Amino acid sequence: MARLWAVVVKEFLQVRRDRMTFAMILGIPLIQLILFGFAINSDPKHLPAAILLADDGPQGRTLLYGIQNSSYFDFTRALRTELEARQALARGEVQFVISIPENFSRELLRGKQPSVLVEADATDPSATGQAIASLRSLLDSSLQNDLKGPLSFLAGTEGPVDLRIHPLYNPDAITQYNIVPGLMGVVLTMEMVMITGLAMTRERERGTMENLLSMPTRPVEVLMGKIIPYVLLGYVQVTLILIAARFLFHVPMVGNIILLLLVALIFIAANLAMGVTISTVAKNQLQAMQMAFFFFLPSILLSGFMFPFRGMPHWAQMIGEILPLTHFLRIVRGILLKGNGVKEVSLQVWQIALFATIALSIGIKRYRRTLD
Repeated sequence: MARLWAVVVKEFLQVRRDRMTFAMILGIPLIQLILFGFAINSDPKHLPAAILLADDGPQGRTLLYGIQNSSYFDFTRALRTELEARQALARGEVQFVISIPENFSRELLRGKQPSVLVEADATDPSATGQAIASLRSLLDSSLQNDLKGPLSFLAGTEGPVDLRIHPLYNPDAITQYNIVPGLMGVVLTMEMVMITGLAMTRERERGTMENLLSMPTRPVEVLMGKIIPYVLLGYVQVTLILIAARFLFHVPMVGNIILLLLVALIFIAANLAMGVTISTVAKNQLQAMQMAFFFFLPSILLSGFMFPFRGMPHWAQMIGEILPLTHFLRIVRGILLKGNGVKEVSLQVWQIALFATIALSIGIKRYRRTLD
């Protein structure tokens, strides 16, 4: 027992001295509790919606107020043309566009059952499913106070309004159309960050990094020489996923694949830069793997891959906006399912490039300080 106790005490001392591992032991469960307990929500509400209003009659306004007072829709924009509506949906600025046609109030009072068109960005079916399901009851309840007295005969009809729902980009709500393109970003994030962090740390553990730097090469040249092969490996993964998405899961590829490959280069660079930064902090491969997982866990949970992004609280969305995976998911789904071009994806590309620049600058600066 004395020998056993000595080994136990020695192990506790090692854990206490390894502050990084001890922090991960406490930090990862706390992050999981906070994210799953507060940030994750499978029933998103207060989804951004735009209104295309061609009738300013009292019944049309009543209908809008009823929808807005629900917990599912928040009107953030007023549109003037159908082209603006399609552009807002393509860029992901709104989740819904509700169109009330001209002469809506007059036709409703005449009992002609006017139409209300609801267009939804259905690239993520879980983000719009509950809201779409609530629309019929919302429309009926919104007009209850107006359909009284001489108009009471309309309340007895089956639906005084003809509700037409157009789920765009994924009309059949096929989950694979949303998950498979997103897997491209998830796989690249996991592989690029972890492989780079481990490769750099392994060089330092074996002492070969000092040998490389003793040669007539600069730290920047050594880092770029080690990163470029992983860029090529990242493109191999992208190619495999695209082939599987097209021929195995039959994911529609509406947009330009060349544009997607160019954007993937920036995303791969961002993750490799993060791996380099992790390797400058980690003292060994175990710590590098722990830190890579510490980065990967919030990325997969707060990016909108597993759970609707707009269903999260505001503070969680702010954290998610920092992560490159969040923006890459919007890009890859937008290009493949919506047919987005350079104009629609430029904002997301700029944010990924900014993250890559900052992470790579930190990594190069730390390598210069520790190994030069």
